[in-house]
Amino acid sequence: MLSLDVHLRRGGFARHVRIEEDARIVALVGPSGAGKTTVLNAIAGLLRPQSGRIEVDGRVLYDSARGIDLPVHRRQVGYVFQDARLFPHLDVRGNLLYGRHGARGQERRFELDTVVDLLGIGALLGRRTANLSGGEAQRVAIGRALLSQPAILLLDEPLSALDEARRRELIPWLLRVRDATRLPMLYVSHHAGEVRQLADAVHRLE
Repeated sequence: MLSLDVHLRRGGFARHVRIEEDARIVALVGPSGAGKTTVLNAIAGLLRPQSGRIEVDGRVLYDSARGIDLPVHRRQVGYVFQDARLFPHLDVRGNLLYGRHGARGQERRFELDTVVDLLGIGALLGRRTANLSGGEAQRVAIGRALLSQPAILLLDEPLSALDEARRRELIPWLLRVRDATRLPMLYVSHHAGEVRQLADAVHRLE
């Protein structure tokens, strides 16, 4: 499902990363500074590798030898960051619908009502983002990512900004997304418990 063999450089950071994995949910672990977020950014098209190849479910996103480098809006990547990064001038519904902007012309696998039900956020639709708890905001961020109609979901430590109670609250929703959507996911985490619950395979960056 995920084939990645790239040479990455950012500032003083340089490394070669290779992942060949058929598992659907892959956890990427390792110490701070090992390059986990850099790998996600390369897949999303936010960082261009020096060289190499990135392929998701048989679809080539980047191949330096063949001159392929799909722009961000064509990569069909849903990205959930450590902080929810919701738009403060939009309510929850507006934030969710914004995800559709990146999915124009694509077949819609995920519809608003389905995503709202999946994540249990129907009661939040009219709320401003400032009035959401950390766990609620991350559920909205996941919903927005799904409505972009992704072929892969990247999650960069989505629970790291939450306290232990909110972390326990959000994990069942992540499990529900994992089981209901059947999307390939690359999940970055420092927490072994999350990885054991969510991932089918683990790759460690030293």
